[in-house]
Amino acid sequence: MKSLSSYLITIMAVFYWVFRVIVSLMYAVGKEFVCQPLDANLEIIILFLTIPCIILIIRRNLIVATLYFGMYAAYFGTILFNSLTGMPAETETWAFSDGPSIIATALGVIIPLLIFLDVLIQKSRFHTPDRKTDWYYENEKYDREFDQRADRNQYKIK
Repeated sequence: MKSLSSYLITIMAVFYWVFRVIVSLMYAVGKEFVCQPLDANLEIIILFLTIPCIILIIRRNLIVATLYFGMYAAYFGTILFNSLTGMPAETETWAFSDGPSIIATALGVIIPLLIFLDVLIQKSRFHTPDRKTDWYYENEKYDREFDQRADRNQYKIK
């Protein structure tokens, strides 16, 4: 990760993970919180699977970023889609208590999407030539020529 946007998106993912841990803990304790987990058992499984995903996303692994996005889109995407399409046309019947839940589920889809796109687009996953260091590692042809010249110019000492 070389860009600031990659760091910020990953930090947002970690903060969102901490938020979901707090939501799960509050649900397990039985206290009211801003939003509730959709499925408590599945939420805990996803929270544990997120830890290695974030570690490997920092290392810019595209397969893990795809898995992370798919996992969160499958969990939060269906509820988000159903809540947005089932929303009534009149704003008077819209319950304000559902707003934070919809925002939390929307963040659950948006942050993994941003991470997937960041890992997909970022060019630092591939090797870019660097003149400062590549001359040392990619000079095998020069080394062979130098060795052949050294073999021809040997002086005999008697």
